[in-house]
Amino acid sequence: MKEALLIVDMSYDFVADDGGLTVGKPAQEIVPYIIEQANKMLQAGNAVVVTMDAHRPDDEHFRSWPKHNIVGTPGQELYGPLKDWYNENRMNPNVQYFPKADYNAFFNTGLAEWLKVNQVKRVHITGVCTDICCFLTAAGANAEGFATVVHARGCATFTQNHKTFLDQMQLCFKSEIIQ
Repeated sequence: MKEALLIVDMSYDFVADDGGLTVGKPAQEIVPYIIEQANKMLQAGNAVVVTMDAHRPDDEHFRSWPKHNIVGTPGQELYGPLKDWYNENRMNPNVQYFPKADYNAFFNTGLAEWLKVNQVKRVHITGVCTDICCFLTAAGANAEGFATVVHARGCATFTQNHKTFLDQMQLCFKSEIIQ
């Protein structure tokens, strides 16, 4: 079965201490784990997909949230070592980048179609925030017919809801949770 690792929203704005809507240290701590998983996926001939919030400066999204991930700004770039990893591997056809305007990485992005064309049956979810974009991406994956695996050590959030939403992904979407 072909698989794909999804790296959700690991941007400077979500990860760096001074990011626009940062998770901070919890997000920084998962970076080595995500890179390790990405390398394992590629070595096994599987895919790695970066999904990234992409907002206009006047986006209605900012009625609810501080400004973050504005297209073309350093805040929207992958964070630190993940940016280095991506730059080293981006020419690999199994490494893809999908900008997204919504919490769910499958909503109006073409991600589901790309995964299906490449015969991916199961997606692994990592990134931020466990209780927002990771949760809704798991919902999107489930709705598109993909089996989901969520890496607890590869997700983080700025709330106290990490475990609750892992449990919800397992209950609602039959996600396998890897501790």
